[in-house]
Parts: sequence; structure tokens; C-alpha cells
Amino acid sequence: MSFAARLHKLRIAQRLSLQDVADAVGISKAHVWNLEKGLSDNPSMELVVKLAELFRVRVADLVGENPEAADEEPEMVALFRDLKQLDSRDRDTIKVLMDQLKRTKTPQA
Repeated sequence: MSFAARLHKLRIAQRLSLQDVADAVGISKAHVWNLEKGLSDNPSMELVVKLAELFRVRVADLVGENPEAADEEPEMVALFRDLKQLDSRDRDTIKVLMDQLKRTKTPQA
């Protein structure tokens, strides 16, 4: 799930309007809407922290980088768990491989 979808889901679950969120974190209603629609890329860390505090979630959960989140695929959780058990040299090797894969990955149609 994307940051935009998480933000929207949290706002709706807490029955907050776009304006409620905007007022609480000090941004415009339009900016909240753009964030929820994925039209505003790369929000500042300060804003992400304010949103996480407003919704009472961890930043990792809000941005989708919590490998132990309830909606994470079990295979991804297992891979992360395995990665944590490796020594730093092995993790560095995997990082190099991942970087190469990201560079050579062809865009999907």
C-alpha cells in the first residue's frame, strides 16, 4: 500500500476531514489532497512526523517501511527476518546485488 493510500485510510478511519488534517499539521487542505492522491511526491520528514503523530502511528507504518506491519506479505517478513540475522559483510553483498537489480530493472508496461 502506498503512502497516499495509507494517509487516506488513516484519515477516513479517524473521521477527519481534509481540513482537519491540514489544520492539525500546518499545511493547506489542497496539499493534504495532493498527498492522498499521490500527486505530491516526497513530503518533508517534518511533515511525515507530524502526520504520524496526528494519526498515532509510527513513521515506518505511515510510509510503508515496517516489515512487521500486519498488511505486509509473509514472504517479505521472512526475508527481512533472514536479512537481520546475517553479518554486516553478507548484508553489504546483498545490498550491492539489490542496487544492481534496481539499475537493470526494466519498466513494466
